[in-house]
Amino acid sequence: QVQLVESGGGSVQAGGSLRLSCAASESTIKNYCVGWFRQAPGKEREGVAAIDSHGTPNYADSVKGRFTISEDNTKNTLYLQMNSLKPEDTAMYYCAAAAALYCGGSRNQYEYKYWGQGTQVTVSS
Repeated sequence: QVQLVESGGGSVQAGGSLRLSCAASESTIKNYCVGWFRQAPGKEREGVAAIDSHGTPNYADSVKGRFTISEDNTKNTLYLQMNSLKPEDTAMYYCAAAAALYCGGSRNQYEYKYWGQGTQVTVSS
């Protein structure tokens, strides 16, 4: 159904910034819940950030104050602004969507069905 494509990843020095984008093939308004996840080698997939139906973000403690999730519904695009990047932020980043009319801002990967292909973020020291 809905297709998601991430972009914006790359290699940066610690302290740098990146903005990830997730383009959706259709509008997510009143249809999907969306969020960002990441997975580093040998580690479990982690919910980074999600947005509830009121636009309130839900962040992992490890990224609070540094990352910002946002949506541009006119462009069917989800963003993740990442500032003050640390080497431990290195991972494959995925956007995900769940078909729903109401979103509680869950960062549980098992509540999401649709996934993008991922974009690699590498932070060097």
